[in-house]
Amino acid sequence: MAGWLLVLSLNGVAHSRVPAESAAFAVQMEVDARHSLGPLKPIWRFFGADEPNYATMKDGRKLLAELGNLGAPQVYFRTHNLLTSGDGTPALKWGSTGAYREDPSGAPIYEWSVVDHIFETYLERGVRPYVQIGFMPQALSRQPDPYQHEWRPGLPYDEIYTGWAHPPRDFSKWGRFIEAWARHCVEKWGTAEVERWYWETWNEANIGYWKGTSQEFHRLHDVAVEAVRQVIPTARVGGPDCAGHGGEWMRAFLDHCLRGTNYATGRVGTPLDFVSFHAKGAPTTIEGHVRMGIATHLREIDRGFALIASYPELRRTPIVIGESDPEGCAACQGPQLAYRNGTMYSSYTAAAFARKHDLAARHGVNLEGALTWAFEFEDQPYFAGFRALASSGLPLPVLNVFRMMGRMRGERVTVGSSAGVPLEEMLKDGVRQRPDVSGLAALEGKRLAVMVWHYHDDDVPGAAAKVALMIRGMPGTGEIARLEHWRIDEDHSNAYATWKRQGSPLAPNRKQYDALTVASRLTALAGAPQQASVTPLGEVTLEFDLPRQGVSLIVLERQ
Repeated sequence: MAGWLLVLSLNGVAHSRVPAESAAFAVQMEVDARHSLGPLKPIWRFFGADEPNYATMKDGRKLLAELGNLGAPQVYFRTHNLLTSGDGTPALKWGSTGAYREDPSGAPIYEWSVVDHIFETYLERGVRPYVQIGFMPQALSRQPDPYQHEWRPGLPYDEIYTGWAHPPRDFSKWGRFIEAWARHCVEKWGTAEVERWYWETWNEANIGYWKGTSQEFHRLHDVAVEAVRQVIPTARVGGPDCAGHGGEWMRAFLDHCLRGTNYATGRVGTPLDFVSFHAKGAPTTIEGHVRMGIATHLREIDRGFALIASYPELRRTPIVIGESDPEGCAACQGPQLAYRNGTMYSSYTAAAFARKHDLAARHGVNLEGALTWAFEFEDQPYFAGFRALASSGLPLPVLNVFRMMGRMRGERVTVGSSAGVPLEEMLKDGVRQRPDVSGLAALEGKRLAVMVWHYHDDDVPGAAAKVALMIRGMPGTGEIARLEHWRIDEDHSNAYATWKRQGSPLAPNRKQYDALTVASRLTALAGAPQQASVTPLGEVTLEFDLPRQGVSLIVLERQ
């Protein structure tokens, strides 16, 4: 690529210009379409957020439709506060549905209209609930006051843990409440629909989200699962969606579910159709720039898989990493979180998801999903710095990585790269020395999709990669294959960069907003060829430059 590259960090600071052609380094990549690694599972198809009520608002509805359109596999959405008391008015790290209250005599009153509206909004847009059973309604809480927190960015995080985080004062009422909710869902949407949902109890009960003991959580979980299964015997139930791999807390939970006495039934064991835990990275700032913590993120997954694999009964049980993100607080802001709006987040996501597949293969576990805890924050300033998939109705570059992954189907095939960072090195040191330029590929019939990324933990300028991609074993006939080349970088699929070029307007006018909408779409690489030559042996050679933090999706289809 002739000319010059102006590299912008994600905090908007311009770095020095470097000659693109002289700075580029050579990378040899090879895809062998003849060598299958098994089905490429669509583990990307899970999303979630703290605030349930944003889903029904204008930009929330718009983004849900985007998620529902990502690809043929079903997309699922997990959210907190589905049973929290309140009138449905959202705030940062807060939401409510008012599903439970009591009359003066203590008799329960169930009100499903708000939570129904949330689920209906999902389903109308091709998204299904990953049902989190929680949090505790005020009338049931053992310590009901104070109940709604008043947290905002900058305040101590533990201020969020108020009355909703406490155990029920009456576990029997808790069970009847959950049974009534499950029955209502079946009556409204039918068993055939509801049994396709995921059902799990609470969130991160091994930290401040739960103000009871671990034994009380086992009881809460047992009672909730039994209530759901009483109504929906085929319901998909699991958990515990703990913070991190959970360590001994997770072991105690799994031991209880596999071998302990069920608090609700008195029998041995609690159904466990899937196991879920969370994994986060740890970005920092160093010498004035963001440094990501992909090693921390992947090590947490590695330990979680190892723990689950240590139980022979769970070797084939589906695993969902119920939150899997570069760090832990979507609603927080700060200099170490300046990666979020631009291409650092998108390139990180591409590199991290590929290694999740590798870690699952390493441990021989059944990874079903990795849930991205990012959605949108309604009526906030443009590109306000939250961890989100869209801002003010505009998809961010990271959403375009999921659009790429939604176009990848079939069998995963081998990819080799001269500049790929090996898994063991990444687990130990992250991507701190040389960049990680590698790929993920899938073959479906005569259609091959290859995603290639150029990632580094440090958000500083760097040379472009001059990629020479050799594809072997391309199936089909004919000397020509149809070629699509999609790109995320500073100039493609990037509404944030366009907004900065507009002068970072506080309130874009209609012409500016329309331009941002166009820039937010997954965009073809300018000037890319529309076809590629195929040798009689099924070989294709492609060459392209990939800038630092860039991601490409190449789709080849032969007759």
